[in-house]
Amino acid sequence: MKKQEISEILNAVSHGKIAYAEFEADGKRFIRKFAPKERLIVLGGGHVSQPICHIAGLLGFAVTVVDDRPLFANSRNFPDVEKIVCDGFRKAIAELEITENDYIVVVTRGHRWDAECLREILPGTFPSYLGMMGSRRRVRELFELLKGEGYDAERIAKIHSPIGLEIKALTPAEIAVSVCAELVLHRRTHLQIEDREILEQSEADPAVLEFLLDESAPKAFVTVLSTRGSTPAKSGAVMAVDKTGAIRGTVGGGCSEAELITKARQNIGSGERKIVNVELTSDIAEEEGMVCGGIMRALIEDVE
Repeated sequence: MKKQEISEILNAVSHGKIAYAEFEADGKRFIRKFAPKERLIVLGGGHVSQPICHIAGLLGFAVTVVDDRPLFANSRNFPDVEKIVCDGFRKAIAELEITENDYIVVVTRGHRWDAECLREILPGTFPSYLGMMGSRRRVRELFELLKGEGYDAERIAKIHSPIGLEIKALTPAEIAVSVCAELVLHRRTHLQIEDREILEQSEADPAVLEFLLDESAPKAFVTVLSTRGSTPAKSGAVMAVDKTGAIRGTVGGGCSEAELITKARQNIGSGERKIVNVELTSDIAEEEGMVCGGIMRALIEDVE
């Protein structure tokens, strides 16, 4: 990658936009997707939303929680979210300015408030993910009500409800795991565009991009192109390496990452792009005490 391209990507991500970088390697055309943290807006501050917000934060979402009750919408209940909004749902949604990259989870205290949330969301920019909690019967009744009010049936059909993956969850924490698992499934859905493959892991850690732009030392950029079997990272994982072995980002850690760091350091200053295989066969994995036993294929680029 050229530094001009890296600078443009960093600028886009810093302004909350998704950036794409297309390249060829191994006889294929790939697309790196550099995305800022996905914003997760949780509408409702009750007992289920609290573990949802906590788990989602651990998963890398930028979490905003909304409730109209000060007793619920406070930092005591949500100590680790990025933003707490204590206001009416419709007003809060309008002021948050939903984008097509947002994730929204509707877990209010009742379908009266669920309906208010959906009445504000449905006419505007549709988010990447919209899910709502509720029994099948109550959800069906609410959707029929909204259709009768003239809201777009195709948009209503896109709502994930009942929300979450089916894991027979009962407790608030178990329900939160189910919901967050569905968020991850949506985020990790593999995409193919014609003959170009969008690599799976698409987070854009600004620290990696800033490190690549730092002029104090030359760098190499490592991208996982594909994996087979059990590996510590999937396609799209990236890592920046300088001559001293300092790194930003990760391709999974352990012996596989150490091997790629060594090869990346050797490639710095060469002006070359190299494709390497890191093999973690079952014999090697057992010998090294590792849980992985697959093969990672990675591209190493000298940053020009």
